[in-house]
Amino acid sequence: MRRYHAFDPPEYVDWSPDPETMLEFSRAIERDPERARRIADLTAQRRLEIYAGLLRFRLHDIALKRWVRQGVISKAWLGTGEEATTIGPVHALERGGPNGDVVGPMIRNAGACHEMGMPVADMLRGYLATEDSPNRGRDLHVGGRRYGIVTPISMVGALAAVIAGYGLGFRKLGTKRLALTWVGDGATKAGEVHEAFNLAATQRLPVIFIIQNNQVALGTRLEEHHAADGFAELGRLYGATGAPFDGNNVLDAYAATHWAAEICRAGEGPVFLAAETFRMSGHATHDEKEARELFSEEEFASWGRRDPIGCYGAWLVNGRLNLETGAQCEPGAATGVNSAALEEVEARVTEEVESAAAEALAGRARMPRPESAVEGVYGTWPESGRQEKDRF
Repeated sequence: MRRYHAFDPPEYVDWSPDPETMLEFSRAIERDPERARRIADLTAQRRLEIYAGLLRFRLHDIALKRWVRQGVISKAWLGTGEEATTIGPVHALERGGPNGDVVGPMIRNAGACHEMGMPVADMLRGYLATEDSPNRGRDLHVGGRRYGIVTPISMVGALAAVIAGYGLGFRKLGTKRLALTWVGDGATKAGEVHEAFNLAATQRLPVIFIIQNNQVALGTRLEEHHAADGFAELGRLYGATGAPFDGNNVLDAYAATHWAAEICRAGEGPVFLAAETFRMSGHATHDEKEARELFSEEEFASWGRRDPIGCYGAWLVNGRLNLETGAQCEPGAATGVNSAALEEVEARVTEEVESAAAEALAGRARMPRPESAVEGVYGTWPESGRQEKDRF
């Protein structure tokens, strides 16, 4: 994929596949036969859709970073380096809009929104706080029932209880739907998160909790707030099923979530998945310099070699599947064809995101009416807003 010197982390600018890292990538998706089977079942089209999702997420974040540099917005919260932890799981769900599975993203899981069907332009409008943004300019957090997205809030971890409530509702309705949310390593220390985990486990709710360990909570390194060895055993502590996955390997993330979804639909939830990944930027764009001082250059370099988009793209190019015909082939036999397929996807997604940014900026002058601040605050809706209620 194209690299952007002004916006990518320095470790990504001259990225090329590292043989040892690529070997680790392949081993992660082959060591578990059950996960390997699920990955093998992915068609060429599905594999390219996952690649497009990763690109869309990265380019969405780059658009925001460009706006910060241009003074359009003051700062942005990015998921750079963590895209696989979001995109893989979303693609493992039943994305049926208001009647499908439900996700509750943290702000660093913004890619879940566009992969659940929300237009990128609407996501960017959320940052501009324009009248035509999904929440009518009230907050940069966006969602919508029509897409199956529970709108996040600023109190990190607070969605865990909401998602448990969705799971309880799905069970009472007798549906096979499930709810999924991400909880950061730091947010696992919040009391309401424990309450949500415990409720989901005791009630056997169809919920997937992904513990997204990106090694740092705001400016606090993992070892400074967490004494245990990671989060792989967290589910067992609540009497529930759990498993780890490589948070920089989108295929491992997909397969683990696909497996977890089957358990939940069988009435044996919840499932706790532990994702190991790394935040390649600051808590937000305002503290990038300080954030890079939290870890050594060697740590950044190590995680930089594991760029989730670069690794997945290299795996696709040299893989056993011809992405044009969908036929099996010898490893590396379809390199030229596969490279062209990825370039075509990138050109299409780049145009999509650039058009979305231009569309969002075109409405920048349309700010919310002051009196709209009191509309939609409670459960009753004025006649003028009835057609808009599903936007929230």
